[in-house]
Amino acid sequence: MVRGADIPCREGDGGYDVRWPWNAPGLGRRDDGLTPGLTCVFRVKNEARNLPWVLPPMFAAVDHVVLVDNESDDGTLEVASKVAADADAGARFTGTTYPWRVSRAGAEHLATPPDSVHSLTHFYNWSFAHVRTTYSMKWDGDMVLTPEGVGVLRDLAWQLQGSGSVVAIPRHPLSIVSEREAWIDLGFRFLEPWIYPMGPDFTYVKAFEWEVREFPTSSERIIAPEGLVVELKWIEEDEFAHWTSVEDFANSRVPRKRREWEVYTAIMEGTAHEVPGLHHVVAPEGVHVVDHVVNTWLRTAERPLVRRVRES
Repeated sequence: MVRGADIPCREGDGGYDVRWPWNAPGLGRRDDGLTPGLTCVFRVKNEARNLPWVLPPMFAAVDHVVLVDNESDDGTLEVASKVAADADAGARFTGTTYPWRVSRAGAEHLATPPDSVHSLTHFYNWSFAHVRTTYSMKWDGDMVLTPEGVGVLRDLAWQLQGSGSVVAIPRHPLSIVSEREAWIDLGFRFLEPWIYPMGPDFTYVKAFEWEVREFPTSSERIIAPEGLVVELKWIEEDEFAHWTSVEDFANSRVPRKRREWEVYTAIMEGTAHEVPGLHHVVAPEGVHVVDHVVNTWLRTAERPLVRRVRES
Protein backbone atom coordinates (compact mmCIF):
# COMPACT_ATOMS: atom_id res chain seq x y z
CA MET A 1 0.00 0.00 0.00
CA VAL A 2 1.40 3.40 -0.99
CA ARG A 3 1.28 5.89 1.85
CA GLY A 4 0.05 9.42 1.40
CA ALA A 5 2.32 12.22 0.22
CA ASP A 6 3.94 14.61 2.66
CA ILE A 7 3.99 17.33 -0.01
CA PRO A 8 1.63 16.54 -2.90
CA CYS A 9 2.46 18.35 -6.12
CA ARG A 10 -0.38 20.50 -7.39
CA GLU A 11 -0.15 18.90 -10.85
CA GLY A 12 -1.39 15.59 -9.38
CA ASP A 13 1.48 13.35 -10.56
CA GLY A 14 2.04 11.00 -7.62
CA GLY A 15 5.50 10.03 -8.82
CA TYR A 16 6.66 13.55 -8.02
CA ASP A 17 4.98 14.00 -4.67
CA VAL A 18 7.42 14.36 -1.78
CA ARG A 19 7.51 11.49 0.71
CA TRP A 20 10.00 12.01 3.51
CA PRO A 21 11.96 8.96 4.69
CA TRP A 22 11.46 9.78 8.37
CA ASN A 23 7.71 9.21 7.85
CA ALA A 24 8.36 5.75 6.40
CA PRO A 25 9.91 3.57 9.15
CA GLY A 26 11.56 0.43 7.89
CA LEU A 27 13.59 1.96 5.06
CA GLY A 28 16.71 1.94 7.22
CA ARG A 29 17.98 0.52 10.48
CA ARG A 30 16.39 3.21 12.66
CA ASP A 31 12.75 3.92 13.44
CA ASP A 32 12.93 7.15 11.41
CA GLY A 33 13.96 5.31 8.24
CA LEU A 34 17.48 6.77 8.25
CA THR A 35 20.92 5.23 8.73
CA PRO A 36 23.97 7.05 10.14
CA GLY A 37 26.02 8.71 7.44
CA LEU A 38 26.27 11.56 4.93
CA THR A 39 24.64 11.64 1.48
CA CYS A 40 25.54 14.20 -1.17
CA VAL A 41 22.64 15.34 -3.36
CA PHE A 42 23.30 16.79 -6.82
CA ARG A 43 20.55 18.50 -8.82
CA VAL A 44 22.06 18.88 -12.25
CA LYS A 45 21.45 19.87 -15.85
CA ASN A 46 24.08 19.43 -18.57
CA GLU A 47 27.04 18.84 -16.26
CA ALA A 48 28.66 15.97 -18.22
CA ARG A 49 31.77 18.08 -18.81
CA ASN A 50 32.33 18.69 -15.10
CA LEU A 51 31.41 15.36 -13.53
CA PRO A 52 34.72 13.55 -14.20
CA TRP A 53 36.32 16.17 -11.90
CA VAL A 54 33.39 16.52 -9.50
CA LEU A 55 32.29 12.98 -8.69
CA PRO A 56 35.46 10.96 -7.91
CA PRO A 57 36.48 13.05 -4.86
CA MET A 58 32.87 13.09 -3.68
CA PHE A 59 32.66 9.29 -3.77
CA ALA A 60 35.81 9.29 -1.63
CA ALA A 61 34.31 11.76 0.84
CA VAL A 62 30.72 10.64 1.56
CA ASP A 63 28.69 7.49 2.13
CA HIS A 64 26.25 7.89 -0.75
CA VAL A 65 25.63 10.12 -3.77
CA VAL A 66 22.19 10.97 -5.17
CA LEU A 67 22.19 12.64 -8.59
CA VAL A 68 18.94 14.05 -9.98
CA ASP A 69 19.15 14.95 -13.66
CA ASN A 70 16.81 17.69 -14.86
CA GLU A 71 16.32 17.40 -18.63
CA SER A 72 19.98 17.21 -19.64
CA ASP A 73 20.78 16.65 -23.31
CA ASP A 74 24.54 16.02 -22.95
CA GLY A 75 24.50 12.54 -21.39
CA THR A 76 24.92 13.80 -17.82
CA LEU A 77 23.29 10.77 -16.16
CA GLU A 78 25.23 8.31 -18.33
CA VAL A 79 28.52 10.02 -17.50
CA ALA A 80 27.65 9.99 -13.79
CA SER A 81 26.86 6.28 -13.88
CA LYS A 82 30.15 5.53 -15.65
CA VAL A 83 32.17 7.59 -13.17
CA ALA A 84 30.46 5.74 -10.32
CA ALA A 85 31.28 2.39 -11.89
CA ASP A 86 34.89 3.38 -12.56
CA ALA A 87 35.20 4.43 -8.90
CA ASP A 88 33.74 1.08 -7.78
CA ALA A 89 30.95 3.11 -6.17
CA GLY A 90 27.92 1.84 -8.06
CA ALA A 91 26.31 0.52 -4.88
CA ARG A 92 26.67 3.97 -3.30
CA PHE A 93 25.16 5.87 -6.23
CA THR A 94 21.51 6.66 -6.95
CA GLY A 95 20.81 8.28 -10.31
CA THR A 96 17.34 9.46 -11.27
CA THR A 97 15.56 12.01 -13.44
CA TYR A 98 13.21 14.94 -12.88
CA PRO A 99 11.46 15.53 -16.22
CA TRP A 100 9.92 18.92 -15.51
CA ARG A 101 11.01 22.38 -16.58
CA VAL A 102 12.06 24.16 -13.39
CA SER A 103 11.47 27.89 -13.05
CA ARG A 104 14.58 30.03 -13.26
CA ALA A 105 15.84 31.86 -10.17
CA GLY A 106 14.57 35.40 -9.67
CA ALA A 107 11.20 36.68 -10.85
CA GLU A 108 10.19 33.42 -12.54
CA HIS A 109 10.76 31.46 -9.33
CA LEU A 110 8.82 34.03 -7.32
CA ALA A 111 5.79 33.61 -9.58
CA THR A 112 5.75 29.78 -9.28
CA PRO A 113 3.77 28.12 -6.44
CA PRO A 114 6.10 26.21 -4.07
CA ASP A 115 4.16 22.92 -4.44
CA SER A 116 4.37 22.92 -8.23
CA VAL A 117 6.68 20.46 -9.98
CA HIS A 118 8.06 23.54 -11.76
CA SER A 119 9.18 25.14 -8.49
CA LEU A 120 12.79 25.07 -7.29
CA THR A 121 11.38 24.45 -3.81
CA HIS A 122 9.50 21.30 -4.80
CA PHE A 123 12.36 20.11 -7.00
CA TYR A 124 14.78 20.32 -4.07
CA ASN A 125 12.45 18.67 -1.57
CA TRP A 126 11.73 15.83 -4.02
CA SER A 127 15.45 15.36 -4.61
CA PHE A 128 16.34 15.27 -0.92
CA ALA A 129 13.52 12.83 -0.19
CA HIS A 130 15.79 10.21 -1.81
CA VAL A 131 18.28 10.48 1.07
CA ARG A 132 18.42 7.55 3.49
CA THR A 133 21.15 8.79 5.84
CA THR A 134 20.94 11.02 8.89
CA TYR A 135 22.84 13.86 7.21
CA SER A 136 22.62 15.28 3.70
CA MET A 137 24.66 17.71 1.69
CA LYS A 138 23.53 19.96 -1.15
CA TRP A 139 26.18 20.12 -3.87
CA ASP A 140 26.38 21.53 -7.38
CA GLY A 141 27.54 19.72 -10.48
CA ASP A 142 30.37 22.19 -11.05
CA MET A 143 31.96 22.10 -7.58
CA VAL A 144 35.22 20.17 -7.14
CA LEU A 145 36.65 19.07 -3.82
CA THR A 146 40.38 19.40 -3.23
CA PRO A 147 42.18 16.47 -1.54
CA GLU A 148 42.01 18.52 1.68
CA GLY A 149 38.26 18.90 1.14
CA VAL A 150 37.85 15.14 0.89
CA GLY A 151 39.62 14.71 4.23
CA VAL A 152 37.53 17.36 5.96
CA LEU A 153 34.24 15.87 4.77
CA ARG A 154 35.26 12.36 5.78
CA ASP A 155 36.10 13.61 9.27
CA LEU A 156 32.89 15.62 9.54
CA ALA A 157 30.70 12.73 8.41
CA TRP A 158 31.09 10.85 11.69
CA GLN A 159 31.58 13.86 13.98
CA LEU A 160 28.25 15.40 12.99
CA GLN A 161 26.09 12.42 13.91
CA GLY A 162 23.54 13.44 16.55
CA SER A 163 24.86 17.00 16.79
CA GLY A 164 22.13 18.80 14.86
CA SER A 165 24.80 21.09 13.41
CA VAL A 166 24.81 22.66 9.95
CA VAL A 167 28.05 23.21 8.04
CA ALA A 168 28.96 26.13 5.80
CA ILE A 169 31.77 25.60 3.29
CA PRO A 170 33.59 28.42 1.46
CA ARG A 171 34.01 27.94 -2.28
CA HIS A 172 36.22 29.71 -4.79
CA PRO A 173 34.90 30.36 -8.33
CA LEU A 174 37.36 29.36 -11.04
CA SER A 175 36.68 30.94 -14.44
CA ILE A 176 38.35 28.72 -17.05
CA VAL A 177 39.65 30.47 -20.15
CA SER A 178 41.52 27.52 -21.69
CA GLU A 179 43.01 24.17 -20.66
CA ARG A 180 45.96 25.95 -19.03
CA GLU A 181 44.56 29.37 -18.09
CA ALA A 182 41.98 30.48 -15.51
CA TRP A 183 41.05 33.25 -13.10
CA ILE A 184 40.27 32.35 -9.49
CA ASP A 185 38.15 34.76 -7.45
CA LEU A 186 39.53 35.33 -3.94
CA GLY A 187 38.02 38.79 -3.59
CA PHE A 188 34.58 37.81 -2.30
CA ARG A 189 33.48 35.56 0.52
CA PHE A 190 31.38 32.85 -1.13
CA LEU A 191 30.02 31.11 1.96
CA GLU A 192 26.73 29.32 2.56
CA PRO A 193 25.50 26.27 4.49
CA TRP A 194 25.75 23.02 2.53
CA ILE A 195 25.42 20.20 5.10
CA TYR A 196 22.32 19.63 7.24
CA PRO A 197 20.68 16.93 9.34
CA MET A 198 17.74 15.17 7.75
CA GLY A 199 14.42 15.78 9.48
CA PRO A 200 11.20 17.84 9.46
CA ASP A 201 13.02 20.96 10.72
CA PHE A 202 15.45 20.93 7.78
CA THR A 203 13.33 21.09 4.62
CA TYR A 204 13.22 23.60 1.76
CA VAL A 205 10.86 26.57 1.61
CA LYS A 206 10.32 29.30 -0.93
CA ALA A 207 12.28 32.56 -0.77
CA PHE A 208 12.21 35.53 -3.13
CA GLU A 209 14.92 34.53 -5.64
CA TRP A 210 15.43 30.83 -4.92
CA GLU A 211 14.76 28.00 -2.47
CA VAL A 212 16.04 28.13 1.13
CA ARG A 213 16.65 25.25 3.50
CA GLU A 214 15.27 25.97 6.95
CA PHE A 215 17.02 25.05 10.16
CA PRO A 216 16.33 25.86 13.82
CA THR A 217 17.98 28.96 15.29
CA SER A 218 19.42 26.68 17.97
CA SER A 219 21.48 24.71 15.42
CA GLU A 220 25.22 25.14 15.79
CA ARG A 221 26.80 26.52 12.59
CA ILE A 222 30.22 25.11 11.72
CA ILE A 223 32.35 26.95 9.15
CA ALA A 224 34.83 24.82 7.21
CA PRO A 225 38.28 26.19 6.23
CA GLU A 226 38.95 27.97 2.97
CA GLY A 227 40.61 26.19 0.07
CA LEU A 228 38.45 23.05 0.02
CA VAL A 229 36.24 23.68 -3.03
CA VAL A 230 36.48 25.32 -6.43
CA GLU A 231 33.46 26.13 -8.57
CA LEU A 232 34.10 25.60 -12.27
CA LYS A 233 32.91 28.33 -14.63
CA TRP A 234 33.75 27.75 -18.30
CA ILE A 235 34.01 31.18 -19.81
CA GLU A 236 32.36 30.20 -23.11
CA GLU A 237 29.24 28.84 -21.38
CA ASP A 238 26.25 30.83 -20.12
CA GLU A 239 26.58 30.72 -16.34
CA PHE A 240 23.42 32.80 -15.88
CA ALA A 241 20.89 30.86 -17.96
CA HIS A 242 19.14 29.61 -14.82
CA TRP A 243 18.23 33.19 -13.88
CA THR A 244 15.18 34.98 -15.23
CA SER A 245 17.23 38.10 -16.00
CA VAL A 246 20.59 39.57 -15.02
CA GLU A 247 18.59 42.63 -14.02
CA ASP A 248 17.62 40.63 -10.92
CA PHE A 249 21.24 41.01 -9.75
CA ALA A 250 20.56 44.65 -8.87
CA ASN A 251 18.61 43.45 -5.84
CA SER A 252 20.41 43.90 -2.53
CA ARG A 253 19.69 40.25 -1.65
CA VAL A 254 21.98 38.85 -4.35
CA PRO A 255 25.46 40.43 -3.98
CA ARG A 256 27.05 37.07 -4.86
CA LYS A 257 25.45 37.06 -8.30
CA ARG A 258 26.47 40.68 -8.86
CA ARG A 259 30.07 39.71 -8.12
CA GLU A 260 29.91 36.76 -10.53
CA TRP A 261 28.53 39.04 -13.25
CA GLU A 262 31.27 41.60 -12.55
CA VAL A 263 33.98 38.95 -12.89
CA TYR A 264 32.49 37.41 -16.03
CA THR A 265 32.13 40.79 -17.70
CA ALA A 266 35.70 41.80 -16.81
CA ILE A 267 37.18 38.59 -18.23
CA MET A 268 35.19 38.93 -21.45
CA GLU A 269 36.25 42.59 -21.81
CA GLY A 270 39.91 41.87 -21.05
CA THR A 271 39.96 43.89 -17.82
CA ALA A 272 40.10 41.01 -15.29
CA HIS A 273 43.48 42.21 -14.00
CA GLU A 274 41.74 45.37 -12.77
CA VAL A 275 39.29 43.48 -10.52
CA PRO A 276 40.53 43.31 -6.89
CA GLY A 277 40.84 39.75 -5.65
CA LEU A 278 41.00 38.06 -9.07
CA HIS A 279 44.12 35.92 -9.57
CA HIS A 280 45.43 34.76 -12.93
CA VAL A 281 46.52 31.10 -12.93
CA VAL A 282 48.52 29.38 -15.67
CA ALA A 283 49.06 25.63 -15.35
CA PRO A 284 52.32 23.89 -16.28
CA GLU A 285 52.59 22.35 -19.73
CA GLY A 286 50.60 19.12 -19.94
CA VAL A 287 48.52 19.80 -16.78
CA HIS A 288 44.92 20.93 -16.96
CA VAL A 289 44.33 24.14 -15.03
CA VAL A 290 41.55 22.52 -12.98
CA ASP A 291 43.91 19.78 -11.79
CA HIS A 292 46.63 22.34 -11.15
CA VAL A 293 44.41 24.57 -9.00
CA VAL A 294 42.79 21.70 -7.08
CA ASN A 295 45.94 19.70 -6.40
CA THR A 296 48.68 22.34 -6.21
CA TRP A 297 47.78 26.01 -6.48
CA LEU A 298 45.23 26.22 -3.66
CA ARG A 299 47.30 24.04 -1.35
CA THR A 300 50.35 26.30 -1.64
CA ALA A 301 48.58 29.69 -1.83
CA GLU A 302 49.17 32.12 1.04
CA ARG A 303 46.53 32.16 3.78
CA PRO A 304 44.08 33.66 4.33
CA LEU A 305 42.94 33.05 0.79
CA VAL A 306 40.18 35.65 0.79
CA ARG A 307 41.57 39.04 1.74
CA ARG A 308 38.76 41.41 0.77
CA VAL A 309 35.90 39.84 2.71
CA ARG A 310 32.30 40.74 2.13
CA GLU A 311 29.30 38.73 3.27
CA SER A 312 27.38 36.81 0.57
